[in-house]
Amino acid sequence: MHKFIKIISKLFATTLLLSPVIAWAQVNIGLPIIELKTGIYRIQAELADTPKAREVGLMNRTSMPSNSGMLFVFEQKAGHCFWMNNTKIPLSIAFIADDGKIVNIEEMQAETTNNHCPKAAVRYALEMNKQWFSDRVIVPGSVISGLPRRELP
Repeated sequence: MHKFIKIISKLFATTLLLSPVIAWAQVNIGLPIIELKTGIYRIQAELADTPKAREVGLMNRTSMPSNSGMLFVFEQKAGHCFWMNNTKIPLSIAFIADDGKIVNIEEMQAETTNNHCPKAAVRYALEMNKQWFSDRVIVPGSVISGLPRRELP
């Protein structure tokens, strides 16, 4: 009986540890996930690299694990602006140059339509939970590695 209780306790603890991952998997709409790095931090980022994936983004999600996010990849460098219409969680967005350097970071409130734009033309934008970057002292000029490389026009 004692062994049975130990096994049940381990299963319960494992379930508790995995529940945020399971919840994240349930809201992931089947986008590929890539690993990015900045400093000592690893990021599991969903890849939004099609018009439809970029349009939907993180809309209607109610949570996101702490080191997870969404990387938006555009075909052209431009002033790609973002807003939070139908987005339930507050986010931070880092606009990233082709060399991986963060151009600027914006804090975005949930359910708003304010534009958040890069300070220079970019091809990449990374959305994370609100204050993820500032809590880790990741600032403009910091480098994000692991970005998918595209044929540059």
